[in-house]
This record gives sequence, C-alpha cells and structure tokens, in this order.
Amino acid sequence: MMKEYPLEGVKVYELKVLPDERGFFAEALRTDWKEFLGDDKIVQANISYSYPGIVRAWHRHLRGQIDYFLVLKGAMKICAYDEESKKLVEIVATEKKPCVVRIPGYYWHGTKTVSSEPSLTVYFVTKLYDYKNPDEDRRPWNDPSIVPVEINGNKNDPRCGKPWDWFYPPHK
Repeated sequence: MMKEYPLEGVKVYELKVLPDERGFFAEALRTDWKEFLGDDKIVQANISYSYPGIVRAWHRHLRGQIDYFLVLKGAMKICAYDEESKKLVEIVATEKKPCVVRIPGYYWHGTKTVSSEPSLTVYFVTKLYDYKNPDEDRRPWNDPSIVPVEINGNKNDPRCGKPWDWFYPPHK
C-alpha cells in the first residue's frame, strides 16, 4: 500500500512482510514498483546508525537526488519541509511496520531517532555521492527560519507558526 503526503513526491510504501517460523522476508525496493519509483533509478545504498534522540538535519540536494529511507531497527521521525509553501511533512518509520519513505531532495529534510534504542536505517539514493563537489546544502538542525504553516496537511497543529522543534513532546 502506498500513501502520498501534502508535499508533492513525498510518499510512503508499506512493505509486504512475509512471516514464517524463521522470522520474516520482505522486498525492500523493486524497479517494477512504478507507482512508487516512477522513473527513479537507485544508484547507491547507504547505512545510518543513530543513537536515541539524535537529530540529523537540515539538508537538501538541488541536483535532482531523491532519497528512499528504510528503518531496519528502532524508530525514526523523518521530516521534509518546502521553503516556498512552508508545508512540512512528518513521518514516523519503524522496524515494527516496515515501509520505504520517499523524499525528493529539493525539500529540506532530516531525521530524529525517536526510539529508546539506536536506529539503523538503510537509504537508497538516485545520484552517486560526489566527494569533490557534494550535492548538499545544509542548515543547523535547530534553524529558526523553518516555521511550518501546515504539518501533514493540518494548519491547526499547535506546532504551526513556530520554529520547528524536533523535541516537541509527542502527546496532544
């Protein structure tokens, strides 16, 4: 099953998990998942391990890179922010319900490990990392200019109209 979000191109694809007495099997990404991948071609896979509460943000890629995140252990909040519309998408991905999160690189994006254990994430990208000329614009993780007016399509979220706080309590 695929879900689309209020920022164009941000999607989540729930993986089909096939459990048996040994554990489970799931396909992580297939080139024939056209409704999810479109014409994207994965050219590199990376692994990220983050301790609880660690924020890795904000950055973007302006040369067309698209990132696909798959959390293998723990839980991670993945956010994407559109500077023009000031819309933000917030997705929590977890090992308990495997999914692949697609983030077009032109959005400012970042992650925070929200589990009490470290997170282990594999992420696939559509452009090779260029060591001499990286496709990375960066901002501090607590940049006060990231002020969403809408979060996941909700303009009434109490976090709207304020600088984004990665540590805002998760209760309502």
